[in-house]
Amino acid sequence: MDFQTFQQAVAAEAASLQVEEYELYYQVEESASASAFRHELTGFSAANEGGVCLRCLVNGKMGYASTQLLTQKSAQALVRRAADNAAVLETAEPEFLVEAGQSYQAANTSHAPLPSAGVLRKTALAGQDALYAQPGVVDGSETEIFAQRVSIAIHNSRGLSLRYENTVSGAVLSAVVSDGQEDGEKTDKYKIRLGDLDKLDLSAAAQEAGDEARAALGAGVAPTGAMPVVFSSYAMALLLEAYAEVFSAENAQKGLSLLKGKEGTAIAAPLVTLVDDPFYEKSAMPMPFDGEGSPTYRKNVIEKGVLNTLLYNLRTAAAAGKETTGNAAKSSYDSKVGIQPFTLCLESGSLTQEQLLEKAQNGVLITSLGGLHAGANTISGDFSLQSAGFLIENGKKAAPVRSFTVAGNFFSLLKNILAIGCDPLPPASPSSTDFVSPSVLVEGLSIAGK
Repeated sequence: MDFQTFQQAVAAEAASLQVEEYELYYQVEESASASAFRHELTGFSAANEGGVCLRCLVNGKMGYASTQLLTQKSAQALVRRAADNAAVLETAEPEFLVEAGQSYQAANTSHAPLPSAGVLRKTALAGQDALYAQPGVVDGSETEIFAQRVSIAIHNSRGLSLRYENTVSGAVLSAVVSDGQEDGEKTDKYKIRLGDLDKLDLSAAAQEAGDEARAALGAGVAPTGAMPVVFSSYAMALLLEAYAEVFSAENAQKGLSLLKGKEGTAIAAPLVTLVDDPFYEKSAMPMPFDGEGSPTYRKNVIEKGVLNTLLYNLRTAAAAGKETTGNAAKSSYDSKVGIQPFTLCLESGSLTQEQLLEKAQNGVLITSLGGLHAGANTISGDFSLQSAGFLIENGKKAAPVRSFTVAGNFFSLLKNILAIGCDPLPPASPSSTDFVSPSVLVEGLSIAGK
């Protein structure tokens, strides 16, 4: 049974049970991948996962139920289970459904079928050839080629009927580089590239991974002290990802974000503008509607240092007396509605990374961060993270350093950004949520090294 026939069966059962308010959310993901190691294929997988979630309002309470089976019997059972779940809820927050008839921006999506197994395998081996063509690359260097096709549909009792389909593919190239000595040092870096497999420049990605891995050989330890720090575009994007949830209205309303009550006030340096853009250029999954079916749009979360808006879904917007920002999200078809950004990006400045280093004069350039789950407290904003990068000496990138800790506070960091670069990396996530930033110069962070 296709989704349209299934929704008709749900509508008939809802009418028979006098369930007047409901929403069907359908999401299915087809995926395939191939991996290679030592010039040989090491794996191939294919999957088809997903299902349907029904939300229905019964006496003001929202009941949830889900199924992976699209049959007449499962449609009838789905409505009964959702209605029963609503009836047993002891408390209920107001819940809302999206009205039909709103305008949606067109999204640039791909309707291509998934690549064949042969194409995936061929591309995986080509990635291995590209890696081993780099100086110093040794065994341990891996390639993974992936593709996924996502189908989403939302249908509700208020006449809303939306569909979305998109195919995303790409490659992950991991380069392991040796210093050439027996039992010597090895370092590794990886690069992700998104796009049609026949158009990916695997050689360029392999070269970037190899160059960065070679540059990290012979790393020492950074000095200890408070000093200027330049976060590379990659490292700053990781930090944005770690703290994205502080911009959720749901977390703020629950007291889990220090940004509660801060809309309209300055929370960052005046040169900081943070944008959430569902249609960001080169995003793998531009989204015209959110997880509830509300239209999405580009918005300045922080504008010239001022918190312009938190991110809202229908429920949190109603609680705050505001309009939704179109940021409702479902992590899977059967999950509850939460809040997520789309492409959260720090707006670029005009300086190159070299000019940021010149402004810093002496300090540390951080190119990678680790321990983000354990070392970043999203409630207080405090962080203490394992880092690697390079010394900055007399305004120039100097010797590589690793195994040091950078400590500070995210909210203070936003206020202490001195300059912003012009070198953001393209989005690298095959999902609708990604994080993009240029390099940034921050004053006075604590570095714990030797």
